[in-house]
Amino acid sequence: MLEKMDDFFNSRLSGYEAHQLNVIESATEFYPFTASCLPGKKNAHILDLGCGTGLELGYYYDLNPTAKVTGIDMAADMLNALEKKFAGFSPVLIHDSYFTVPFGNERYDAAVSVESLHHFTSDEKLPLYKKLLYALRTGGFFILTDYFASSDEEERHYREEYARLRAEQGINDDSFYHYDTPLTLEHEIQTLRKAGFISVDVIGGWGATHTIKAVRR
Repeated sequence: MLEKMDDFFNSRLSGYEAHQLNVIESATEFYPFTASCLPGKKNAHILDLGCGTGLELGYYYDLNPTAKVTGIDMAADMLNALEKKFAGFSPVLIHDSYFTVPFGNERYDAAVSVESLHHFTSDEKLPLYKKLLYALRTGGFFILTDYFASSDEEERHYREEYARLRAEQGINDDSFYHYDTPLTLEHEIQTLRKAGFISVDVIGGWGATHTIKAVRR
């Protein structure tokens, strides 16, 4: 049964970090790698999309304890756990969807998202990426670590199966429900470029998971 996105993650809080680190292939490598790609300068302003309990932030604060992080997530229980864990760093936490929250203009040195955006289509991501582009300062960049479909056929299969399950359950609202529908790496890169990022490069890879760096002019 499909569950609303926030309900899905709130109900799995107790085992979330163990699952992410121990079940997802190479997670103990790509979380610290992602953190290492973020700015090391003092008081760097970072936007974290789908921050969850802040697994990537734990590694990042070790590297840059002065960082000013804003995290957005739909799961309130996840945010509460993050806030307690990193109380000494005073992150700004927003309980909402990153699709609807205003980001402002030229506020952040970098943005990051880990294992969150594989739930959405290219059409859904494009306006988000355009909004993100203008929230970054000149020369700012977006680090995306996520897993990707291996082929167009696999990508299409995920979308068709998600549509079938929604129809089967009589779901016809606009709420986000949890179901993995990853794009191919090629389609993800195309979407970021279409949003206006001047360079989009794959800078890390572990099986189906890759890290992309997208830079604003």
